[in-house]
Amino acid sequence: RAAGELLRGIHVSSPAAEPKGSLRSLVESLYPHPGWVELDPEVLWSQFVGVIKEAVQAAGLHMRQIAGLGISTQRATFITWHKRTGKPFHNFISWQDLRSAELVNSWNKSLLLKVIHVIFTVLHFLTGNDQYLAPSFLTFSTQQTSMKLSWVFKNIHEVKAAKKNNCCFGTVDTWLLYRLTKGSVYATDYSNASATGVFEPFTKCWNPTLCNLLSIPMSIYPSVKDTSFNFGSADSEIFGAPIPIMAVVADQQSAMFGECCFHPGDVKLTMGTGGFWNVNTGGHLFASRTKGGTNRFILIIGLYPLIGWKIGEEVVYLTEGCMSDIGTAIKWAQDINLFTNVDETAKMARSIVDSQGVCFVPGFQVSVNDPYLCASFMGLKPSTTRNHLVRAILESIAFRNKQLYDIIVKKVRIPLQTIRADGGVSNNSFVMQMTSDLINKKIEKPANADMSSLGAAFLAGLASGFWTDKEQLKKLRRIEAVFEPRKDSEEYRPAMDTWLQATKRSLHW
Repeated sequence: RAAGELLRGIHVSSPAAEPKGSLRSLVESLYPHPGWVELDPEVLWSQFVGVIKEAVQAAGLHMRQIAGLGISTQRATFITWHKRTGKPFHNFISWQDLRSAELVNSWNKSLLLKVIHVIFTVLHFLTGNDQYLAPSFLTFSTQQTSMKLSWVFKNIHEVKAAKKNNCCFGTVDTWLLYRLTKGSVYATDYSNASATGVFEPFTKCWNPTLCNLLSIPMSIYPSVKDTSFNFGSADSEIFGAPIPIMAVVADQQSAMFGECCFHPGDVKLTMGTGGFWNVNTGGHLFASRTKGGTNRFILIIGLYPLIGWKIGEEVVYLTEGCMSDIGTAIKWAQDINLFTNVDETAKMARSIVDSQGVCFVPGFQVSVNDPYLCASFMGLKPSTTRNHLVRAILESIAFRNKQLYDIIVKKVRIPLQTIRADGGVSNNSFVMQMTSDLINKKIEKPANADMSSLGAAFLAGLASGFWTDKEQLKKLRRIEAVFEPRKDSEEYRPAMDTWLQATKRSLHW
């Protein structure tokens, strides 16, 4: 068992989203300008190495006993560096960063993008080939890597000065692999690549058309490998022994694997810094978009296709919908002293009958529909207390879960099976119960809320031979709680309608 001990490196996230008992070292975000969000690469590296050493020590093991390292990382956060010197040109630019907002706005309103939509809509209609579906409604967002990378090439002199053959691009996983192997491995996996917005999941390659449009040289991208794969070994000088790197995976896809959502129709809900609904669509790559209706007024970027994982010949696709400002909003509320401990919030929400008409609109991140949507509290009264404010924040999470679930039911042509929740906010029983009531479905919560860690371990264990198949992994699942509907969703309709009105009033600020 000791020889099969598997470790995950580090997962960069908000402290509000952290499950209790996690062994990790938080990497603080930097805010050099309004809307900019960065991470110091050297701080991340030192804390990455430190948390691995701490984990091995806490397990009572030696580095020589470690059979494999599985790395699960935040997606779409990236860095560029000089290929020859290894020196970064800038800090990591976070997926939450908004510096490309004007560029995104300009492109989404451009005539060229409308022409692209028409061309691919016609191609999809004539051929019925889903390969043309995603480009037919291509919409850029600030959360994607593509526009921020275009911004980097336009605005950072060192990147422009470096000839295209001297510039390396990498998400967090690629950069860690590069550092762990002292530059001998320059690669990523399919799950991380597909989340950048620059990688074409249908053809499974970097998108040359998009790169030409955005003036990004194709030479900067790393090679793409299987998710469960021997990437090489960490240099022995780092940990005192060469540790095989047996898996690299993006956090949401890793959580999906950790939840054992291996079958088409399996659903995972992660509530951490942001909120992510993922549906296993098997070998079928599916994409959709949201049109009109009240769904315009939510921080959701439709449904988009991703590669969940690739293991040998097996390629599993996911459909994902996301919401911003889940753990972020809770952390902000804690920072302004609405509560002391996150564990108090469910009790605070239940201590009152309702929010007394108070609504919270989460708008810390730019919406793809309205980059000027603002975060706000509405319906405040002299009788409003901290409990009402906290309940309003938690209700906003459940309401958005309901909206996104309804979109999935309407758009995804696969019968939905088990719904499994994870992430730090899944520890909040108020949010979990209200979500179950609203969608009228049973939701399972695992004993360990940090599924992205477990998913990386599972994938590394399969690659190293510690486990031989997924059936063994299913037997390791431990369910801590099951939330079943207790109230009719119609009982929430007045409160949800009020919240929708508040959201509309926060638009175009």
